[in-house]
Amino acid sequence: MFLDAFSMMVITLPIVFPTVSGLGFDPIWFGILCVKMCEIGLMTPPVGLNCFVIAGIDRSTSLTDIFRGAQWFVAMELFTVAILFAFPAITTWLPDTMMGR
Repeated sequence: MFLDAFSMMVITLPIVFPTVSGLGFDPIWFGILCVKMCEIGLMTPPVGLNCFVIAGIDRSTSLTDIFRGAQWFVAMELFTVAILFAFPAITTWLPDTMMGR
């Protein structure tokens, strides 16, 4: 939430990814969760780069209204993350089907 998505991934992934892989979690599942969390970080204050871009495009709408409107998207992203945590096979179903597993 305090960094942009690229900086978050550059700082944390070299440390966290080998640990997650070593614990036996699927790297595809972890990558999708990482991207979803970065998306949430890009919509929430204090950084909220996506909301600041919209505020720059539409100068007639206040930044408060834009962040308030983004709350629904954040809620849906959190719901999606909860589903992916509860049913991790959802993330690997299509790649497994394509590989013939």
